[in-house]
Order: sequence, then C-alpha cells, then structure tokens
Amino acid sequence: MTLSVSDAIPFSTLIRTASHEQHTEAENASFMSEMLGGRLGVEAYARYTEQLWFVYRALEEPAEALAGDPVAGPFIRPGLFRLPSLERDLTHMYGGEGWRGSAAPLPATAAYAARVAELAREWPGGYLAHHYTRYLGDLSGGQIIRGTAEKTWGFARKGDGVRFYVFEEIGNPAAFKREYRALLDAVPADDLEKQRIVDECKHAFALNTAVFHELGDHFRVSA
Repeated sequence: MTLSVSDAIPFSTLIRTASHEQHTEAENASFMSEMLGGRLGVEAYARYTEQLWFVYRALEEPAEALAGDPVAGPFIRPGLFRLPSLERDLTHMYGGEGWRGSAAPLPATAAYAARVAELAREWPGGYLAHHYTRYLGDLSGGQIIRGTAEKTWGFARKGDGVRFYVFEEIGNPAAFKREYRALLDAVPADDLEKQRIVDECKHAFALNTAVFHELGDHFRVSA
C-alpha cells in the first residue's frame, strides 16, 4: 500500500524539500552571489529593492480580500506586510519620493507580479505558494542580505535602507516560522491540491531566479 503525501510527511516538510533544487538555484544566481559578496554597488541593491516593490504590491494589495479564505486566510498577517518598509527604504536610497514616478519593473519582474496577482484572484492555494516563498525567505536568508547591506553600503543597523528585512511586529522569528509551518501542515487541501501548491512554489523560485538573471545582465562585476 502506497501512502499519500499527506500521510507520509508533513506538508511543510514536503513543500520545503520538493522545492529545494529551485531554491538553491535562486540563491546561487550570479547577481545574488555578487551582491552578497559585496562586489556590486549600492545602485544594484536599490534596483533589486525596487523590483521587490512590484512583487510585494501584487502580494499585499489583495491580502485583505483573501483574509477570509480557508486556505490563504490564516497566513494573512499584517505584521508580515513589507510595502511600507520597502517604500521607506526606496525613498531613503533615492533621496525622496521621485522613485515612484521612475520605478519600472524588469520584464521578469512584471511577469512575476502578474502571476501573483492572477493567483490572488483565481487560486488561493497558488497565492499561498508565493506567500510562503517570499515571507519565510525574508525572515531567513533575507537577514543575510540585510547584514551585507549594512556592512557594504553603510546603512544604519535595521535602519532606513534595510527596513524591508526588519519585522518589528514579529518578536521571535523562529517561533513565528514554527507557527507558520504548523499552519501549512493544517492547510485544508487534498493531496492533489497540495501537489499543485508545491509545483507553484517551484515556479515561484523560478520566477525569482529570472529576476536575478535580468538584474545580473544590468549589473556585472567589473573585470
């Protein structure tokens, strides 16, 4: 007798392990490696932050409408919302509000944001895949980016320029991540739907990687 995926392992474990390859590919993209290595200028970091603004706008603007959904709703937590912090960081880096008129998504970013917006309207399970990929990543690896930015470009610790990575309303990130994973394990979905969510999680990492590749085309380390 073959066990179903839900009987075999918790969904939180399944979604993490099944997307590991795509997660690793995103982390190892040359743009991210060079930025984390301190080999790119602050302009690259600012442009990366600008691209995140488009993605998080797609994630957070429909969040209120999803709050009552049985699948996505339990994960909608105002303490996670990043848009105000992103906007404060961008205003700081660009020296004012002018960035709002000049900000432009790269083609890969536009495709990423469009996918998130589509799922928010049509498939809460798919929206959850992107929610998981983004916010748990911000609470984990995102802290490495914050440390690099503070060290490399001189931003104040947890101050303007890196506030995106500072979750002031989450006092214990480790405990929060455990709670989040428990919610994943309790998602009211059958095995087929869970597999679809896993597949969308892989797609989310691929969309991230595409953005990194395009940023890498714009910002290369000088020989």
